[in-house]
Amino acid sequence: MSTLDAERGPPDLQPAARVEAEIAKAVVGHAEPVRQLLCALLAGGHVLLEGVPGVAKTLLAKALARTLDLRFGRVQFTPDLMPADILGTSVYRAGTATFELRRGPIFTDVLLADEINRTPPKTQAALLEAMEERQVTLDGERLALGGDFFVIATQNPVEYEGTYPLPEAQTDRFMMKIRVGYPEAADEVEILRRSSTGADGHDLAALGVTAVLTRDGLAGLRDRARRLQVAPPLLDYVARLVRGSRQLSRVRLGASPRAGVALLAAARARATLRGAEWLSPDDVKVSAPPVLRHRLVLRPDAELEGASADELVAELLDTVPVPR
Repeated sequence: MSTLDAERGPPDLQPAARVEAEIAKAVVGHAEPVRQLLCALLAGGHVLLEGVPGVAKTLLAKALARTLDLRFGRVQFTPDLMPADILGTSVYRAGTATFELRRGPIFTDVLLADEINRTPPKTQAALLEAMEERQVTLDGERLALGGDFFVIATQNPVEYEGTYPLPEAQTDRFMMKIRVGYPEAADEVEILRRSSTGADGHDLAALGVTAVLTRDGLAGLRDRARRLQVAPPLLDYVARLVRGSRQLSRVRLGASPRAGVALLAAARARATLRGAEWLSPDDVKVSAPPVLRHRLVLRPDAELEGASADELVAELLDTVPVPR
């Protein structure tokens, strides 16, 4: 089965490269965050997108959905947001004396949960069932969300006033925490050049961003990722990384077994995107930071010393021997 049913790009490019090239029509730079988003989507996970305001987090999510021909929905998380505002509710119709189910914005394919840490834990928790089981329960009825359901939650790493930090239990539900930083100097000049020509960065249709991968094509890539060959030494390597994270001296809480499953799935997705038939240690090493960084809880003294989760993941990758 072909993974591309509607080919609208150069025929020599891999499916992932076509998606990345299409997103680049709207988003300048951020090649690695785009690749990580694709890995999480193929692996069946969800992502926490972290970055300061104005670095194109929302635009990334919208462009990704458009290039994959997926429905896009957005919820702006605020302190007064209620679970029903996300999931939906039953509305009484006086004319028929019946209740009608009004579905919320969660019934989509790609859901952007914008500034998720600005809403109280009760509303944050409304996403848990949807993220874990791809379904929601309304009035005792279970409603499926579909196999393409994908949550991209954003948060600002420098603004803490009026925020509600995500508890570890919910943070662990995100397969990856992807950091979106400032663009490179040349990319920033390109952003200004596009703006000077009158281009509207949010008008994806005017920018020529189109769907280059169908739902069937996406399903084909997911199937390839699941069937990718993994040598036993690499399974052992993933297990040693996860177990090693719990033994780091500056870590109070290390990665869970769920993190090992997520790391393996993310690494297989990355190998699939580069067209490989088997998993390599490099796929695991490159996938480790976004999968592990939000799952490590540092000791208070390590935080006072200015240590970071990324620094500890790098230490872990340096100390755990790589299989040959």
